[in-house]
Amino acid sequence: MPNPLIALLVGLILVVLFISLFWPSGGLIGRWGRMRRMSDRVLREEALKYIHKADIRGQHPNLQSVSGALQISVGRTAELVDDLEKQGLISLEGGEMQLTPAGRDSALQVMRAHRLWERFLAEETGFDESEWHSRAEQVEHQISQEEVNALSVLLGHPTHDPHGDPIPTASGELVPHGGQPLTAISLDQPARIVHIEDEPETVYAQLIAEGLYPGMEVRVVEASPQRVRFWAEGDEHLLAPIVAANISVVPSAHEIRDEGREGDQLSILKPGEEGKVVNISPRCRGLERRRMMDLGILPGTVIKAEMDSPSGDPTAYRIREALIALREEQANMINITRLQEYES
Repeated sequence: MPNPLIALLVGLILVVLFISLFWPSGGLIGRWGRMRRMSDRVLREEALKYIHKADIRGQHPNLQSVSGALQISVGRTAELVDDLEKQGLISLEGGEMQLTPAGRDSALQVMRAHRLWERFLAEETGFDESEWHSRAEQVEHQISQEEVNALSVLLGHPTHDPHGDPIPTASGELVPHGGQPLTAISLDQPARIVHIEDEPETVYAQLIAEGLYPGMEVRVVEASPQRVRFWAEGDEHLLAPIVAANISVVPSAHEIRDEGREGDQLSILKPGEEGKVVNISPRCRGLERRRMMDLGILPGTVIKAEMDSPSGDPTAYRIREALIALREEQANMINITRLQEYES
């Protein structure tokens, strides 16, 4: 006869195994099903986003292009496309895909979540600019419409993300940035950056490394099939045309000063000299910008350079009766107009 203790243990193991597999809330089968549903939803939304972006660019997405963009097999893509068509989100004409009004609304809502989250990361956190896009992609499929609307309220209903891409409203309306590629602007035409394309990542990383951002005043001084040379905020930049085309600009109504910025940088002040704040550079974002504003560094504030550290960096500045040490890289993001020099 079988040992009763062994039979009991086997029974307990089977019960535990059954619970671990089939328990409704935490079983492996249940979790796998939720992950599968989530994966299907992510793929559907990513496909709708891709088709929408392709439509904006004048491209005609098909089965192969969607498969490549989503990095899934053609067979899996065919199932996905069939599902989207049955749901009334896309229509197929001659093998090409077009969004229906319902499909366009779905794509825009995912884009709205993504771009609002990027704006949140830029203004309210200390995450590096290179992380905004990837982190927003992780959140865009998980956040509810109620949470997206609350986020928009928190941020003051912004119309564009940190890269200059328009943020769809809850009703799907967009405010285009109205820019043209930097490669299309006339030589010596003052212009302002309104958008920097954040895809593909390799090109975006190069533009970040150049220190470029929406709001910068630029002037192209050379354009050839080999390179585009331009000035932005006092620095000269050289880019390949294919990279420069990822920067969108609008003509600027005013002449750009040679140094490319409004006012001088705070770091030029010597001990005893004063300057009045014009603005904080748009390069300064997130927690760093909030910290500067909390210190009273606002337009019109008078700042006096008090003393340099033995190494020359940081420098102590008198700001609203408080002595604050700022590193040179921080002072370079504060634009001022110089006031009368004082004796040390």
